[in-house]
Parts: sequence; structure tokens; C-alpha cells
Amino acid sequence: MPHDAAAGRYLQDMQEKYGGRLICNQQLADLTWLRVGGPAEWLFQPGSLAELQDFLANLPGTVPIFVLGAGSNLIVRDGGLAGVVIRLGKPFTTVSADNQSVTAGAAMRVGRLACMAADRGLDLTFLRTIPGTVGGAVRMNAGCYGTYVSDCLTSATIVDRSGRRQEHPGEALGLGYRSSRIEADSIVISATFHCQTNTVADLHRQMRSYNDRRAANQPTGVRTAGSTFRNPSGRSSSYDRRDRGLRTAWQVIDAAGLRGYRQGDAGVSELHPNFLINHGSATGTQMEDLGEYIRTRVRQSVGVDLVWEVDRVGMRPVAKGEPEPGGAVS
Repeated sequence: MPHDAAAGRYLQDMQEKYGGRLICNQQLADLTWLRVGGPAEWLFQPGSLAELQDFLANLPGTVPIFVLGAGSNLIVRDGGLAGVVIRLGKPFTTVSADNQSVTAGAAMRVGRLACMAADRGLDLTFLRTIPGTVGGAVRMNAGCYGTYVSDCLTSATIVDRSGRRQEHPGEALGLGYRSSRIEADSIVISATFHCQTNTVADLHRQMRSYNDRRAANQPTGVRTAGSTFRNPSGRSSSYDRRDRGLRTAWQVIDAAGLRGYRQGDAGVSELHPNFLINHGSATGTQMEDLGEYIRTRVRQSVGVDLVWEVDRVGMRPVAKGEPEPGGAVS
């Protein structure tokens, strides 16, 4: 994963400056829910916003950046990621509430945020069963049970590639179904949500209902990356009453006869066919290849072209005798 000399010197200098917060050749498998993938050339876990801005301010433009959240909706390829993987940690998990507003750091898990908001009588219950962080939820306009982040996002604070910090109103981010206009190398630092109010008891009761529904309909306690493909209907939840009768991703996969299908340790969930499961020692390549096999089978048998919802990043491993690729692909 070569860079020019100036980029190499800069990263080495920053490693001396930040010590263990900037690590070379860090394995990423342990940081993803599927437990697959190769190494990051560099992994940076800034100790503060100022430290992040300082690092980015002079980072050469030739060095790719990838922002890693909870690793819950992600396949890291076995060849690893070139450049710098940035992962926000504890300094970016602060939460504050005021009247009908909640502001949370980008590294805060959204399920935990939903509980903290409910304790204040503020309704972010739709986030309770969504894996991932606030930053990822904003970037991908996460949604469940008929509600999306775009329905309640007031603003987001973002640091761009140059280290410049700006606050953007929610409506300026172009949030759509599992998408936004946030640049890939920009980093969501925090977000503010407008919330409806309810009693604490009712909000916690609603979240228990969501948890029960999830346990009954989705695999838990296994190595999975959440929903693998976007719903052809363009809606985020197959459990919303408005979705009944519409063709969801799990329905078309099931119709293709792939419920419970396995290729070695890479498998399709018996409980919810839109979830892929690493049953043991599957690699990133095997998980991605299974997903592509599903897409082909569904296209051939059902006539639907499934679109990946899980991010696939990094490089395929280099086959013996082949030249090493020059950079990451996704």
C-alpha cells in the first residue's frame, strides 16, 4: 500500500506525536460485527476534536480516508484498507438534552441514545434496535418502523478533509433512502435531533416492544452485518404496516429459495433471509461472494436487481503472481 515519500514521512511523524492512537497495519476484523477483513494501513483514534482537526489539516491528499463507526453494516475485504481508517471513540460520545432537543456525539451507539432520550421523556425509540453509531446513522439516514433520521435531524456538525468544522442543517445533507450527500472523507462529529415527548414509561414500553419484535424476526447473538440489501420497495422496514404487500429484500431472497443457504461458513439466515451470517471462519471474500451469488440468483429467478446496503470496502487479496493494486476500492 505505497504512498509518496511526503505522505509516508507525515504519517510517521504523526505516529510519533500521537503514539498508540495512530497504529500502523492494524487488523480490522475485530472491529467489525462480521469479524472479517484485512488490516488498515493506519488506524487513527483521535483523543479529541482538536486532535482530529490537527491530524487532517496537513494530511496529504494522496492518502485515502475511511471513517469506521461500529463496523455493524460493513464487509472489510481481506486485502485490507489503504490509507487511514479513522475511528471515533469515547471523547465523541457526549450527550445533552434541552426541552425537545437531543445532541449526541458521533461515536454514541444509537440504541443507547434511544434509551437515554427516553429517560428524559424524549422519543427516539425508532433507533433502539438499529446497530451502529450516531455518525453512521446520519450518513446513511438510518430508519426503522417507518421513521428515518431525516424525520428528526435538526443539524449535524461535520469535519471535512481539510479539518474544517462546520454545522449543517439536516435538510442540507440530502438524506434519502440509506444515503446522504455527506462526502466519503468527511466525518460527522455530532448531531442534534428534534424529539416528540411522551412519558418515560410509555417510551420504554415501546422500546421493549421493538426489542421483542427484533428478537422474533432477526438473528441475534451471531456474527452478522445487519440488513444486507436495500428493500426494492424503497422503505426501511418490512414490519411497518405501510409496507405490507410490498416486496422486501428478504421476500425476494426467500422466493429465490435461499433461506438458510450456505457456502461453507458463509450463510443466509434461516430466520431472516436478508441477513448474512458468518458461522465460524468465513472470510470477507467468502461473505461478499455469497452476497453476489444471492444477487445473481434473485435476478435470475425473481427478476429483481438487489442493491447492496452493507458497505464493502478495501481490496481483494492479491493472487499469487498478480501485481499489487494501487489503492482501495468499494
